[in-house]
Order: sequence, then structure tokens, then C-alpha cells
Amino acid sequence: MYSRRLTLALVSGFVGYGAYYAYQGDGALKSQAMFSTKAASIATTAVSATTGAALAGAASTDGTAAADAARTVRSVLIIGANELSTATLVGDGPVSKMTDGSGRRVLEMLSPDQATQRLRQNEESYGINRGKGVLRYDLVQLASNDPIEDDHAEKIVEVPTKSAVGSAASNNSTDWMFWGVFDGHSGWTTSAKLRQTLINYVARELNDTYNAAPVDAGPPADAIESAIKVGFTRLDDDIVNQSAQKVLAQSSKSVAAELLAPALSGSCALLSFYDSKSKLLRVACTGDSRAVLGRRSASGKWTATPLSIDQTGNNLDEVARMRSLHPGEEHVIRNGRVLGGLEPTRAFGDASYKWTRDVSDRLRSSFFGRSQSPLMRTPPYVTAEPVVTTTKIEPENGDFIVMATDGLWEMLTNEEAVGLVGKWIETQAKTASAGSKSGPSTMDKAWAKVSGRKSSAGLPVEAAPDGSTGKNGERTPIRLQQWGISPDDSDRFVVKDKNAATHLVRNALGGTNEEQVSALLTLPAPFSRRYRDDLTVQVIFFGDANGSEAGGDVVVNQEATGPAASIKAKL
Repeated sequence: MYSRRLTLALVSGFVGYGAYYAYQGDGALKSQAMFSTKAASIATTAVSATTGAALAGAASTDGTAAADAARTVRSVLIIGANELSTATLVGDGPVSKMTDGSGRRVLEMLSPDQATQRLRQNEESYGINRGKGVLRYDLVQLASNDPIEDDHAEKIVEVPTKSAVGSAASNNSTDWMFWGVFDGHSGWTTSAKLRQTLINYVARELNDTYNAAPVDAGPPADAIESAIKVGFTRLDDDIVNQSAQKVLAQSSKSVAAELLAPALSGSCALLSFYDSKSKLLRVACTGDSRAVLGRRSASGKWTATPLSIDQTGNNLDEVARMRSLHPGEEHVIRNGRVLGGLEPTRAFGDASYKWTRDVSDRLRSSFFGRSQSPLMRTPPYVTAEPVVTTTKIEPENGDFIVMATDGLWEMLTNEEAVGLVGKWIETQAKTASAGSKSGPSTMDKAWAKVSGRKSSAGLPVEAAPDGSTGKNGERTPIRLQQWGISPDDSDRFVVKDKNAATHLVRNALGGTNEEQVSALLTLPAPFSRRYRDDLTVQVIFFGDANGSEAGGDVVVNQEATGPAASIKAKL
């Protein structure tokens, strides 16, 4: 059972400031090796300040234990090949980088306040004061890779109402709102390309589709879905095939370096498109990022509904699709991966799974490239075409969606994510009921309306329906087992962040277990990647507001926006 510690094993040892420098490999630190090599676990060394101070005093210049006892007591993180442990360090001198010849590293651990600063570093929050059915969205990013391979994009496109053009009502308009999270792999260049271009590609196709439709009826649902798919696949064709043709035609290594980078790395993509006029939300997913809808039910709790499908070699439907496209190739999905290598079955870039062998060999011989799998027979094996779902948003029921790269879903279930946001909303509703000198805001009123008066003891979310677990290719969060946490311990969750996305990440990393949160945030790259992935999380809140505020502006919520966030124009 999870015991609100960072620990699977409680290890005794004597660690002090002086002892670190005197340690030669035969002392207390060697006795800490109680870790699993199959599932790297986190252990804690229980060391008292007085014991550590006594050891420090043995190595001090004045020999006065009382003076050493007054020294600063710090927590340190010990990093090994398949182990993590914490210990207590006495003294205010520099921390040794190595503990012994085994290659273990010692780092001073972030304090809880420093961990909060790290969590908030790249958080952003915006109020959408346009009266178009969206109240606010929050986002946060937390790197594990260096540089981070995730990316994100948001955009609001104001579209004139077609029937009103040239009339007295020509100032009427609808909003097309886009939010995207992009989970890069094998580098950051593909996800950066998606941030720069994907929304524009999709918006252009949607614009053509809407313009071709009858004035009053608008385009049919399948035409809109097709437009989104075309936007995805045209961009991927430009990234993978058109770039290769340009490189082969120009024979320039500098051109090759610029154009081939997004093709050789890869990225999943999750894009949401909300039409404020129809209140329809379309979610397009390529890869294994995920969108989940939270909606208030009649019971007062929230329901969690996945709006995307995880497209990996562990999704039986995707496996069947791949085998039907490549009959007779028994290794098309091997060990849950495409040709035994790539986990997502759909992705942008990843050209080594898409180019013909001839194109791949020509590029590699003249410039550079990745070797193709010897199992390759009939490329392409991977597509960027998304699966698109359509959902009618119900602002009156407090609808919100959580969009996140798979790093979050390795740590939280759909129900936990929705329940955590629901619990966070309850906290906001309390603030609204208490009021302020200026009175509750539009957001406060909207949350108070849907949250109810009573707070829930646990997470205010309905249990997953029978048979739904794993239905959309979803897997049980793997990190809980790795960290030694019981998934049944709902007491591990806490509400202390103003930004809903940061709130989710904090709880994914440990919640009430501040030691674990600090340890996971202290880990530098590349060690951190063994325990957590890059994280990008967006939470979009829908709701009915009485008109618009501040002239329809998109405004920064300063209290939920970190100091390092890059604030950019959204229109």
C-alpha cells in the first residue's frame, strides 16, 4: 500500500556533509542498493539530522559537533542506473557529483517551494471574453528531454457569418477556436513544424469547404471531417515527400539539413476545433495523445468521456488495420510496435517508415538519413491521417476537455484527470461564493452554477463504465507501478494550484507526496526520461457567459501564468 512516502524500501544509512567527501566506497551509501532492475523504483534513506551532523563533525576543521549540528540540513537525490533514493545531507557546502566509482550521482533536491516554481515555469492561462461559449483555457509544459520534444499551438480565427456579408448584420461572426498538443519523438523538429503550420493547413481546408457549401445549410459533417484529414495529410506529405524531392533536386547539404530534419524525427498530433456557432467540437488525433471530455452528470459528479483513440501497436483495431494493409507481413506489428520499432501507428514525419527504399538509400548516400528496418517490405507503414470525433458541447453542464500528450496518461486515468479538474472547479466555486471586493468574475459565476454546494470527499467523478477500460487503446498508467504507488489511494491528490493544467501535472507526479514531486522534478535529463516523459497539458473550459467582457479580448490570467511563459497574441 502506498504510504505517502517516496519509498518502496526503507534503508538505514549515515550521510553527512563531511562524510560525502570522506566516503571511499565502503560506507553507508553502499548499503542503500535495494532496488529492482526490472521496474526502477524510488527508495528513501531515513537519516536523522543529529546523526548526519555527528559524521560531519568528524571531518570538520574545528571538531565541534555542536557547531556542525547548526548547519543546514538538506535533502539530496541519489541517481543510479536503475535506482533512485533520497538521503539527508548536513552542511551548506557544495554537493558532491559522485558517490563512488559506480557512477551514481548526488544532486541537491528541490524544496517544495522550488518544485512549485519549476511546475509553474511554463504555465499559461487565458480568459476568453468573447461570449462565444469558451470561458478560459489553461496550459502547462514540463520538459523531461533536453530540449523538450513536445510542443503546442492555439489560435482563434474570427469568421464572418456567410449569410450576413453585405447586409446590415455584416459585423456578425463566428469563432473557430483551435488547440493543439504535439508529442515529438526522436527529436523536436517535427513537433515544432506542427506548431508553426498545422492549424493553418487545417483552417485553409475548412475555409474552402465552408465557402463551397450552400449559404444557409453549411457543409455536411463528413465534408468537415474530410477537410481536417486533408489538412493533416497534406502537411505530412510536404514534410516527408515534398522535402525529399526538393533535397534530391538541389543536391545541397545545407538545404537537406533544413528540410529533412522534420521528416527524420516524428510527432503525434492532437488538434481540437470548436465552432462557436454550431457548438460542435471536433477532435482529430494522430498518434497516442488523448483528449477527454468532462461533463457534469445528474448525480452532481463529473463523467469522463474519451474523445480520441490511442493509436499504438497495443490497440487491437490499429493492429488489425495495419495487418490488412500489409498482408503476409507477420512483423508489421512486433512487440506492440510498427516493425518492432515505432510505438504509434500514426504520426507526422518518421520518414524512415514512409519513404521507399530507393528514396531512403539515395538520401542517405548523398546526404544523411536513418537506416530503414530490414523488416520493411511495402512502405508506407505509418500515416498522419487522423481519427476525427465530433461532440456537441453543452456549456450549461460545465463541459471542459483535457488534452495532453501521453506523458500525462502514463500517470493518470481518464477518470482521475476529470475528477481532479472537477475537484479544482469546486475550489474555484468556493472562492466565488466567498466573493471579493469587486464581486465574482464571469468564470466564478459559471463554475458556481455547475459545481453545486457540497464538496466531494474524494474525486467527484463517476466510475468508468464496465467494459470501457482499454476500449480506446488505453493502458493502465504504468508509472504508478514503477513508483510503487497504489492506484486505489485517492488521498494522494491535492488542490493548491491556480492553473488547472499545472494542478493535473502536480497530482500526476505525486500530489500530496511532496518528496516524490520534488524528486521527479529534480531529475535532470537524460535520467528523468526513465521515470517520466515530456508533459504538455491543456484544459479548455466551456460555458455560457452573459455577453462579452473587455471588448471581446483574450486576456492573460496573471495569477495562473508562470514567469517564464511566452505570452503571445491569440488572434
